[in-house]
Amino acid sequence: MFFALRPKKAILSDLNPELVDAYRAIKRDWQSFDDQLRRHHDRHSSQYYYRMRSARPSDPIERAARFVYLNRTCWNGLYRVNQRGDFNVPLGSKVSVCLPGDDFESVHRRLRPVRLFSSDFEMVIEMAQSGDFIFVDPPYTTLHSSNGFIKYNEKLFAWSDQVRLHNCLLRAKQRGAFVVATNADHSSVRSLYSGTFRVQSLRRVSVIASDSQYRQPIRELLITSGEVETT
Repeated sequence: MFFALRPKKAILSDLNPELVDAYRAIKRDWQSFDDQLRRHHDRHSSQYYYRMRSARPSDPIERAARFVYLNRTCWNGLYRVNQRGDFNVPLGSKVSVCLPGDDFESVHRRLRPVRLFSSDFEMVIEMAQSGDFIFVDPPYTTLHSSNGFIKYNEKLFAWSDQVRLHNCLLRAKQRGAFVVATNADHSSVRSLYSGTFRVQSLRRVSVIASDSQYRQPIRELLITSGEVETT
């Protein structure tokens, strides 16, 4: 959303420090980051992947390049960690680490005026004032129209967090901020936001599933503080 809208200034936040640190590294020194990513590209193999998956580089640029390398070569681009916080996604089928559309210099320029935080959502949303635009894409406690994913996601984002997010967004709306959020199209989520926000059901294609039969059109909720045109 940030790169699509291209605002002159923004605050970006995520609870995943590896993701935020990757943005910080590109913002600080995109050329060194690009060089390191190309080294991964040249060395990529199954053995190298698992060696890097176990690595714990201390240099910020190396950590950022490792994060992007693993994301681009792991199964389905999935980010998942075990209870110790170790990335544990197996090797995927893609072999290209550096992509034709890579333009980290442009990313660097876009990020220069941006404030980056690795924090809980509440701290950042509470900064929003009248006229600010908030976009939120939280982990889904439910898997769209079923509860099949709740045991995994509950560890990451419990239902109490969903309620806390709703209350936080409502306070921001009352301060005059414009809110757009996505979530699972589930009766519990609809009930949570109905009456305080506009809730629309949208259709999209799911591409992350171990079984291809589940890679099919699904429905999600678009939650806004006002009217939004959708296509």
